[in-house]
Amino acid sequence: MKLSSLKNITGEGREALLEKFSSMGLPNKKSEAYRYFDVEKLLNKDYKTLTYVPQNIAEADKIEIVDGIVTTAPKGLRIYYEACEMIDMDHFDPLYYAGHLLSPISIKIELDGDTQLELLHRFTKSDALINYRIVLHNQANRHATLYEDFSCEDIENTLVLYGYDMHIAKDSTLRVVKMHSMKEHRYSMIASHKVNVANNANAVLKSFDLGGGQGLQLIKVNLDAHAHVDAGHLLYLNENSKRGTVSQIVHKGERSTSKQEAKNILDADVRGIFDALIRVDHSAKYTKAEQNSKAILLHEKAYMAAKPQLEIYIDELEASHGATTGQLDEKQLFYLQSRGISYIEARKMLVIAFANTLIETVKDARHQERIKAAFEKVFYFGVVRTQHPTGE
Repeated sequence: MKLSSLKNITGEGREALLEKFSSMGLPNKKSEAYRYFDVEKLLNKDYKTLTYVPQNIAEADKIEIVDGIVTTAPKGLRIYYEACEMIDMDHFDPLYYAGHLLSPISIKIELDGDTQLELLHRFTKSDALINYRIVLHNQANRHATLYEDFSCEDIENTLVLYGYDMHIAKDSTLRVVKMHSMKEHRYSMIASHKVNVANNANAVLKSFDLGGGQGLQLIKVNLDAHAHVDAGHLLYLNENSKRGTVSQIVHKGERSTSKQEAKNILDADVRGIFDALIRVDHSAKYTKAEQNSKAILLHEKAYMAAKPQLEIYIDELEASHGATTGQLDEKQLFYLQSRGISYIEARKMLVIAFANTLIETVKDARHQERIKAAFEKVFYFGVVRTQHPTGE
């Protein structure tokens, strides 16, 4: 199956989705959201289609989704399959609509009370298109955290197309921490999300994307009055890969606030992506918006596509954005080496110090240590492949 066959999909209540998708078309190298990502190479392949038959969900400490099917969940968690009722008909990503067309029934998760939940995505099929959508709700006046991780078997040439429709209730907080290590050629991923943040609600979205492979996350966030989003993205690449984040944060309500920070470390012939827009509508007076991207290039062929953007329709606001790209400080490296520290360890110390401001925003010490351990694993893998910052 190629994604171009979506034009043949029909079904009750899906005409508007199909019309929207058809008007936007399949993304290509000229598409605004995919201009830095080789999406055509992924979409033009033939993939095996899978049969998505819900099965009995076993009791376990965490949610596990295997090839798009829920297999385990904690006792008492409300998780079931249901059509998504709140699809954003103004999303910037055509594959957001493709995902809903391919997955008319979503996995719905309702977070009750103040809770912490772990979710593991596992992929086991080669040469397959794995597509699924997740609808996530929390409760008003509550504070919940979702830790998200990914694993795969020895597969190859698979495309994962998944995403969230998150609805963060008023006066609540939802923290989502994603830790995603990938290896080249196992699978590629396009993750297209929509996040609604209600009045006085708080969204904390942290992503830690490590390793290689082809992967892009596309995020649209709508902020109501007095709503806040804190988005942080750490990208560490050390294989022949293209990965990153494309986002739109839309301020719709008065006195809404946003903070978005990207830290990118590119350690091979790779492309990192941070293409992010903050839009302030006419209705969003007294907005505060902050956006920043910093990148360190550790290889002469590394390339960072950084494009922070502001689109503002009012005068009564505070807003800033910026991007910097550079290399590790040679004086700092020399100082550490002069104290008997090896070049590799000195470089790691400086890179970790650069990344730690994001890693340490993960409040749970256990998950913070998991991220640091995953970072060290891919860092030393990169050392084996590239012993010198110039690739020599």
